Amino acid sequence: MKRLTLIALIMLLVASFASAQEVKKVYDETIDPIEQIDQALVKARAEGKFVIAQVGGNWCPWCLRFAAYMEADSAITDIVEKNFVYIHVNYHPRRNKADARAQQMLKRLGNCGRFGYPVMVVLDQDGKVVHIQDSAFLEEGKSYNHDKVMSFFKHWTPQAVRGENP
Repeated sequence: MKRLTLIALIMLLVASFASAQEVKKVYDETIDPIEQIDQALVKARAEGKFVIAQVGGNWCPWCLRFAAYMEADSAITDIVEKNFVYIHVNYHPRRNKADARAQQMLKRLGNCGRFGYPVMVVLDQDGKVVHIQDSAFLEEGKSYNHDKVMSFFKHWTPQAVRGENP
């Protein structure tokens, strides 16, 4: 009886630890990424914003960490909501390598995959790539550095790119 209780307790601890480690999935693998980008551009034009495409996938721990990091920091959330249409564009380098549509999407985003994942691509309202951000430069330990992330977003707002004071 003690052995069964011990096994049940261990299983309960393992299950609770596993669920605590689960990170919210943010990439929709069912939508066409090119259509997703086009829809974001329509919205960005209507709202006077730029688009940031965070390219990666639910397979990528750093991609999910960045999404969770942004969501948890209200200052970052605020600057993003005011200046960008932020989308998570799904791409899997092993699965999509032979997919012509996925390769077309990468080409449209300045062949951003060369930086690894996640990679953030800033698009102006016409869909022109104005900046590609290698997320490795924003990392700190097993997370991200607040000042570096804020600096990235501040330097690529529509106002900053136009040379206007925010």
